[in-house]
This record gives sequence, structure tokens and C-alpha cells, in this order.
Amino acid sequence: MKRYLIPLALVFFPAVIHAAPVTAEAVGRLPAAEKAAWTAYLDRSKSLAATDQAALQAELEKSAIGQALKAPSGGDFKLSADPGDAWFSSDEAKALADVILSYQTPAGGWSKHTGYARGKRQPGMLWSSQYEPGKSPHYLGTFDNRSTTEQMKFLAHTWQATQREDCKAGFVRGLNYLLAAQYPNGGWPQVYPLEGGYHDNITFNDDAMTHVLEVLQMVSNNDPACAFLDDAMRSKATAAFDKGIACVLKMQIVQSGKKTAWCAQHDPLTLAPAEARAMEPAALSGMESATLLKFLMSLPNPNPELVASIDSGLTWLDAVKVTGLKRAKLEGKTAFVADAASTEVFWARFYRLTDNQPIFPGRDGVLYTSFNDMAAHNSLGYDYLSSRPGSVATNAQKKWRKAMAKRTEN
Repeated sequence: MKRYLIPLALVFFPAVIHAAPVTAEAVGRLPAAEKAAWTAYLDRSKSLAATDQAALQAELEKSAIGQALKAPSGGDFKLSADPGDAWFSSDEAKALADVILSYQTPAGGWSKHTGYARGKRQPGMLWSSQYEPGKSPHYLGTFDNRSTTEQMKFLAHTWQATQREDCKAGFVRGLNYLLAAQYPNGGWPQVYPLEGGYHDNITFNDDAMTHVLEVLQMVSNNDPACAFLDDAMRSKATAAFDKGIACVLKMQIVQSGKKTAWCAQHDPLTLAPAEARAMEPAALSGMESATLLKFLMSLPNPNPELVASIDSGLTWLDAVKVTGLKRAKLEGKTAFVADAASTEVFWARFYRLTDNQPIFPGRDGVLYTSFNDMAAHNSLGYDYLSSRPGSVATNAQKKWRKAMAKRTEN
């Protein structure tokens, strides 16, 4: 199916349209049967936030420091070795484990963009580089940019290689944090303890919830790197995983009676599409949906509901391919130019909810219908058009459909 991007109209939308944060007032409007679980969730979030701050205050008093120290900033944390690699028993990995454990918050999570290369966190230092001392906590614990889930994987693989008890303990604390952060409906916020605003949204953006499900699956499948967990903890993880998958299926957007894909953010209470920042409108997400579908296709023994969800998502992914374009450089900048002979296939990061047309939201609060128009007026922070979902739409889909056909035969 060919789609040509029309570089014409600009559609304005309000600068701030966010799903309502999870507050006592919002919970009070829920059906009576749901209030108790959500109230308990809010109380737990507030208690863990207080625990974080009390621990910092205790360090400040013990160290006689008047104000907290700023945490160093760094890039995203991502594993540099595959599971089972000898690197996890190296001195470098052992030193990194010391640093990562030092930045685990009292609540059990990790922030993002932390400068681990600067060494261990010092007493009285913030656990997050994302806010200044004296200001309200920001991204103090988060699943954004692989945070928390990637640190947990690292600790598990380091334990497997070294049997370090502190790595085991850090992973268990992280797992309890994942379980505590799960909403009563099965989703996860971007930031926990809750911070408010769009950070309370159930978040697929940057594959946040998908990464959480990956860790829970790792635990549920009795991965050797998690062999230290007991049956009780594994059962809790399995229950959370199942609840998370059920929530995923509920959030799949339906158009004209047909299931399609998912949004980057969903309202935490209603599960409806939700907006975040100016360049993140409520829209179907090509990239995050592709990653989620790849994960769902990896699950063994899918039930009929899951099979139908995956099948619908793959059908949608096939239907929204963007062709007739060629990636090019214009005045040193990435551009996409019309070329009927091009064999390149792309997927947009954002598709309009009503008709699946690719849209290109700018940081300026304008919704463009052309990548080139948007790029001419904004700095870029996303792959607005990408070929990466192609591996899911082709090879992964063929493999999955073959497996489903074989399963039907048997």
C-alpha cells in the first residue's frame, strides 16, 4: 500500500493537552469497586516517595551537608554484552555494578541519564541528574530510556557470573519496585513514585512498558540469571506479567470494529489514547507498536485472544507502510523526497487516530503532514520515519505465522 506524504496543511493543537494525572480526586470519580485498589496504590506511591526523601535527608544530616549534591549527567545506560558473556565477570563489570547499586533509589528504581563514568554516588548526592538540588524530584525512578529494567538485567547477569550477593539483593529490590509500580489495571507509569502530568500515563514510548514485561518474562521463565529467586517471588512476577499482557490487549485501538495498534501513551485510568509533550500527540505509534508486536510474537503458547491481537497488529503494520519516498540529504539535513521508483519502505512514528495518516508533530506545537515541513521549523529528536519496523513486518511475521500454522496442524 503506497502512501505519499502531502507537504501542505498545518494543523494546530493546544500546547498542553494531557491525560489527567492519577490523583485522589481522579480516583474518587472511579466506580466504587475500583476505588480501594487505586487508593492503596496512591498511598503506596506517596509512602515510597517519602522514603526516598527521608533517606536523602538522613544522609545530609549525617554528612553535615546543607544542600544535596547534584548527580552527574550521562547517556542512556544499555548493556554492552550479551547474556552469558565473560565480560560480566570482569573487573570493569564489577566496578560498574558498584556504581549502579549506589544509584538505586531507596524505593528500588533508577533514574535516567546518570553519569556512571564519574564513579559511585556520594552520600548526600541526588539519585537523579534530572533535577537540581532543592527542586522537586524529577525522573527519580523511571522506566524511560530503558532505565531500571536495563540496570536489573545487568545485575542479574553479573550475579550469574560472580554470585555477588549485593547484585542479587539489588535485583530483588528492583523487582519489588516493578511490582509496586504496576497500576491496578495492569499498566505501568513512566515515572514511579508518581510524579504527575504525562509521567503518570501508561507509557509505550521508547518501549518503556515493553521493557518491563521483558524483565517479568525473564523472571517467569526461570531464566538462569534469576535462579536465586524463590517460587513465591516468581509467582508474583508471573501474575504481574499476565495482568500486564491483559492490559496491553485492552489498550489496542479499535477502528471501525477492527483492532489496529497502540499509542505511545495511554490514560492511566481510562486506557484511552493520551498526549504527552508538544511533539507527542495522542496518535498510533508505528515504532513502539512494532516493538511490542515483536515481543508478543515471542510468547509461547499464545491464547486465541493474543493471537487475534497480534494478527490485527501485523495487518495494521502492513497497511500503514510509507512508500514512494527516498531518504536524502538536503543542505546537510535528513529529508524524504518523493520518488516513485524508490524501493525503500518506512513507517511513521505517529499516525492519526482517525484515518492512519502519518503525522509529524513539532516541538513548536504544530502538527505537520510532511516530515520536511516539520524538520524545517524544528530541531529533531525522533526517528519520525524509520525502516526498523520492516524486520517485524517481514521476517518476524513470516516466522510467527509459520509457527501458528504448524501449531494449528498439530
